[in-house]
Amino acid sequence: MKTVGLKKWIIPAVFALLCLFAACGQAAEEPLAQAEEPLTTQTQQQPVREPIAEAPSDGIKEKIAGMTPEQKVGQMFLAHWPGEKAEELAAEYHLGGYVFFADYFENRTPEQVKEELTACQAAQNIPMLMAVDEEGGGVTRISQYPQYRQQPFASPQRLYNNGGLQRVAQDTIEKCELLNGLGINLNLAPVCDISQNPGDYIYYRTLGRDEKDTRAYVACVVAAMKGSGVGCTLKHFPGYGGNADTHTGVVMDNRSKEQFRQRDFEPFVGGIRAGAGSVMVSHNIAACMDGQNPASLSPEVHRVLREELEFDGVIITDDLTMEGIRQFIPDKEAAVAAVLAGNDLLCCSSFESQIPAVLEALEKGEIDMETIDAAVERILRWKMELGLIA
Repeated sequence: MKTVGLKKWIIPAVFALLCLFAACGQAAEEPLAQAEEPLTTQTQQQPVREPIAEAPSDGIKEKIAGMTPEQKVGQMFLAHWPGEKAEELAAEYHLGGYVFFADYFENRTPEQVKEELTACQAAQNIPMLMAVDEEGGGVTRISQYPQYRQQPFASPQRLYNNGGLQRVAQDTIEKCELLNGLGINLNLAPVCDISQNPGDYIYYRTLGRDEKDTRAYVACVVAAMKGSGVGCTLKHFPGYGGNADTHTGVVMDNRSKEQFRQRDFEPFVGGIRAGAGSVMVSHNIAACMDGQNPASLSPEVHRVLREELEFDGVIITDDLTMEGIRQFIPDKEAAVAAVLAGNDLLCCSSFESQIPAVLEALEKGEIDMETIDAAVERILRWKMELGLIA
């Protein structure tokens, strides 16, 4: 796995990127300048064009061609760490990764975590994503415990208010160093949601500023994480806004599509253009796009993300064990619906029942193999980018 390099060269590189975003942030929105007039036929000469050679294969498609349906579907599950049998279950179900919550870290030392995760990785044919929510502030799965860090990581609002984007970049690099040292290769951050109302559920996890500042913040975090060996996730698409908590129930969002385009999409666009590898989709029902399904299970919401925002990386569901899903659809059906909607990774799922459900749907023709192969290709290419696959 790649490791974070010396700060003396990373931080200047990050700041150079930030300057580029600041100076050229709006340029990408403008149409390309018109090309110069062509030369006249009397003076114009046709260049000799060499045949275009095919790009060398990186082996991903060949790897997928040699995988069984069980191995492919297993890669699409980012499961909650199950405990003592984690190595065996990951191998049996061919899991794409594990997610860790605070209870895992509370009574372990950094050395124990590193040893356990290394052993689990060694038991797998394909290296796993090892994920955590280390946003800072109210969501610190690891740094809330003193054996990992003297002080928990600060919230985005506190960082920004006490040092701007420079402080944000430094904090991001420190997070990556901590996670790398533990064997964690995916931070489910940054939060791209926009809220300026302390009464909103999501407010204290956000930057607490408008779409312009939030976009710059997200681009900064993504730029600082590039090349660190730790992946990032933009969340929670299409944007929480002032909605209630989907951990506790089904939530309807009645904002217009224009509001989403002008405001909530902006930070996601910034993160995508900065090179984010994944986007997490929320369970809010965005009525202007699909009034029948949570965003995480909506083909239309995924179409917007792919086609309108031009995202070609890995799409992750929010936690499928949240009540915003469980009150809406049974577990097995949720997994099939999530795949059909366009998700690549199913997060924190009941994988022991949901993987067989997806395989059954595949066998019956409800899900086609092309859909599975496309998702697995995105996942494996991301793992390659993170240095997990050679």
